Amino acid sequence: MEELFRDFWWLIFPVGFLIAGAFNSLLNYKRQQDTLKLIRTYAEKGQEPPAALLKLLEPENEVSVTIDARKDNNDGLWFSVVLFAVMAVGFGYGAYTDMYGSGPGLVIVTFVLAGLCLACLVTALLSGRRLRK
Repeated sequence: MEELFRDFWWLIFPVGFLIAGAFNSLLNYKRQQDTLKLIRTYAEKGQEPPAALLKLLEPENEVSVTIDARKDNNDGLWFSVVLFAVMAVGFGYGAYTDMYGSGPGLVIVTFVLAGLCLACLVTALLSGRRLRK
């Protein structure tokens, strides 16, 4: 059993992201349920609910807010490019030297970080072009 955790320690990260995503979905569901309860109380009183309250139920509400916040400044994307590149180089070096005897696991981490770096680079380049138009 100890060998399982030693060989597959890197699985903590994807499992953690899955748990965080599920928790975020649960919180979003609870927020929508509370909003619907509030709208129901307006309907029972015969009043029209405020437009801002109805806008909370739109599925693209959260996404549009985050995209609008990033339109003015894409420095965070360039920071992510540099961060993932440096981490990929570090883990790549660890895989090359077979640091701690876990070279194959570090190769996988290197490829994942390099992929994230590339994805952030493409996003930063495309968002920069969109801002210039």
